Amino acid sequence: MDRFDAMQAFARVVEAGSFTRAAETLRLNKTSVTQLVQQLEAHLRVKLLHRTTRKVQATADGAAYYERVLRLLAELDDAETSLSSAQASPRGRIRVDVPSPLARLVLMPALPDFHAKYPDIQIDMGASDRMVDLIEDRVDCVIRGGEITNPSLVARRVGDLSIGAYAAPAYLQRAGTPTHPRELDSAQHRTVGYLSARTGKVLPLTLRRDGEQLSLLGRHALAVDDGNAYLAAGVAGLGVLWLPTYMAEAHAARGELVPLFQDWRFDPMPMYLAYPPNRYQSAKVRVFIDWVVEVVKALPTHGAP
Repeated sequence: MDRFDAMQAFARVVEAGSFTRAAETLRLNKTSVTQLVQQLEAHLRVKLLHRTTRKVQATADGAAYYERVLRLLAELDDAETSLSSAQASPRGRIRVDVPSPLARLVLMPALPDFHAKYPDIQIDMGASDRMVDLIEDRVDCVIRGGEITNPSLVARRVGDLSIGAYAAPAYLQRAGTPTHPRELDSAQHRTVGYLSARTGKVLPLTLRRDGEQLSLLGRHALAVDDGNAYLAAGVAGLGVLWLPTYMAEAHAARGELVPLFQDWRFDPMPMYLAYPPNRYQSAKVRVFIDWVVEVVKALPTHGAP
């Protein structure tokens, strides 16, 4: 038994939840992957996986072993890429999760340059605004707007996104153009609510002008928990919304959204990149993180600390 191949096969089965899918990603047949894992279990004298007709899951011993294996594989990968011949070309798979608008509007257009520079890195990207358990979901890093409240994560602040309030021309024609933010709390107006993935509550908007500070929720008939759906609701005229400038600028340029309250200052949205403290940062993850930082720096911001 090649122990490295066996550990790699075991890790991929845990991640895929299936021998078949693991075999596909490793470019092996299912029988070979099954035999490697069986040989590893026999060598360790421990049952690593629960096998059912629907899913394969790690046992308690298997989950603990998986974390150690993941670290060993990452360290081996890093040792190889530290050699002069491989240093410029990290390789392997990384798993990340990012907000869906950031993926669609920012990262996807920039990814061709990343892949041109690092052709041997495979990115499995979750594009969502949901809460992600980095350990349970085996994610290398996440990018999130707003403060990171989980003390078990290492969080790197990569920028402060500029925020603005916007509404569609159709909405303003129907409800009138508000001249003061407090009007959004009146029966005349509606906002589109954005639901926090952490609390499930609608996030407020904080504005400042000449020493005056307001925190508004507005009156909403619709609240959503996805950035793309939130933007689409505003463009459809369902209410006033507050957005990072990078999400709104193209729609504003086309006249699909109108900026509001431009004499007010909006509290910016901090953007963080977070990862588990015990997850070894291999070369491929480090170059991805550095790339994200550079891409985010190009967004309309109030400056990165």
